[in-house]
Amino acid sequence: METLSSLRRSLFFVSLSFGILLFALPIYGKRIGANAVEIGLFFSIFSFMSVLVRPILGVALDRYGRRPFLLLGLVGYAMTMFIIAFSVQVWQITLARACQGTASALLWLSVQSVTADLAHKNNRGRSFGSMSQASYRGAITGTFIGFGILTAIGFKRGWCPLFTGYGAMCLIAVVLALIYIPETRPVNAHHSEHHPLPRSRAWILLLIVTAVTGASWAMVTPILMIFLQEKLTTEVASLGLAYLPAAVVWASLPSRLGAMGDRFGRKPLMVLGLIAAALSSFTIPHIGSLYGLTALWAFQALCYAAGDPAEEALVADLTGGDQRGRAYGIYTMAAGVGATLGPLIGGGLYDLIGSEAPFYANGFVLAICAIVLAALLEVPDQQPGV
Repeated sequence: METLSSLRRSLFFVSLSFGILLFALPIYGKRIGANAVEIGLFFSIFSFMSVLVRPILGVALDRYGRRPFLLLGLVGYAMTMFIIAFSVQVWQITLARACQGTASALLWLSVQSVTADLAHKNNRGRSFGSMSQASYRGAITGTFIGFGILTAIGFKRGWCPLFTGYGAMCLIAVVLALIYIPETRPVNAHHSEHHPLPRSRAWILLLIVTAVTGASWAMVTPILMIFLQEKLTTEVASLGLAYLPAAVVWASLPSRLGAMGDRFGRKPLMVLGLIAAALSSFTIPHIGSLYGLTALWAFQALCYAAGDPAEEALVADLTGGDQRGRAYGIYTMAAGVGATLGPLIGGGLYDLIGSEAPFYANGFVLAICAIVLAALLEVPDQQPGV
């Protein structure tokens, strides 16, 4: 469908900075004097702002439509990139990440709602996977550009022009969305306030697991690059090359793996993805070479590329078309609550117990969640979503 194709193009341009931020922001933060907890705050404030916005935004998406908030999210990302470009102190980066968290909520809730509106129920996994795929293609492209610039001219000289360029690319995404993406809100959306969200065990369990795994994953994200630099190499370019196969997985497989969820069911892919991710987290502290890291990152990417589209599609399966803004608002709020707490917990474990502690804790939590889903998640044969 043309609207979904246009949405993927906009996502490509707005996602160019995503990869480099995960790699470079902790390193940049350390260079401007941030400690592990403050670096964790860069990630927690992002999630905290998303949590504040999402419940209200979900209702607004169902009431006023998807398009205005999609455009606001894209514009917000452009503004965020320009702020980051000129940030040279810890508080400035923290402020920029707060702005980015708000923009992220606007963007991704809109993307999820538009995708659920337009994708057929037998093709939802593939459609959600294709959105992730477009975003990661942008991220891998932007990461190569970013590493090239930062390696060639250094962090201090390259930071400002790099993120100014990312901001300009976000403005291209805004133009594409203005021209090619129409409103997709269902025609009966004005009656949505009369249709309460489901309170089934499957829905409640999904929200709980989403919050817990969001916190668990976020424990290791801010400190991963610091850990790897201390254990393997301080060469940022070498770490970037090690991530390349994982990036290729994200850029090419989510739609195909999402289609497997359409065919074989959401639950098997979610459970298998969590089990494999738990095993990989237990393995990280024992990685002794960049080759081992490369293989592990690729394996992790495969796990999440299989599980994430299935999980997002399940939200649409369990809710009706006039409720999806609220449904994705609550679902992403649950993830955001976890992601707000996770970096602070991970930073504390790293500083107080040891550098390996967050990875073991993450693996344990993911394994428990996989067991809980396998034992308790019951997805009805006939879903209310259309």
